Amino acid sequence: MAWWSDLVDEQPEFAARVRARFTVRKHGTMATLRRDGSPRISGTEFDFDPEHLRLGSMAGALKALDLRRDPRVALHCPTEDAPEDDPRVWGGDAKIAGIAHEEPAGEDGSHRFRIELTEVVLTRVGDPADHLLIESWHPGRGLRRRERR
Repeated sequence: MAWWSDLVDEQPEFAARVRARFTVRKHGTMATLRRDGSPRISGTEFDFDPEHLRLGSMAGALKALDLRRDPRVALHCPTEDAPEDDPRVWGGDAKIAGIAHEEPAGEDGSHRFRIELTEVVLTRVGDPADHLLIESWHPGRGLRRRERR
């Protein structure tokens, strides 16, 4: 199992850049799997603490019921456009795939999940701005960097 703290310990600079992308705005996107296996896209808020990445939902929300049935989840950072005059200063696009572990419900019955990391990816524009830089981290495999032209 790999938690947020494992990534921070192993790759602190990369983890800081990923977290910055997820906290650029309040609401990001998550994908869960419906009962029939089709995807469900939902808005959500992310909570990073020193140990874990967490997310929650209102009591009885379909996205929470999806995670109870099949805990696989994909998370996407809030979207921010790259500046047209210099896309190299854009912070990038971050994604996290993982397994949701339910935690005790809030007093209001809300759902809370702790995310076990299975993949973390950060994509940004390279310098010169003629290619993308793709960094990906997987537990046990570490950080890899590649370029796409």
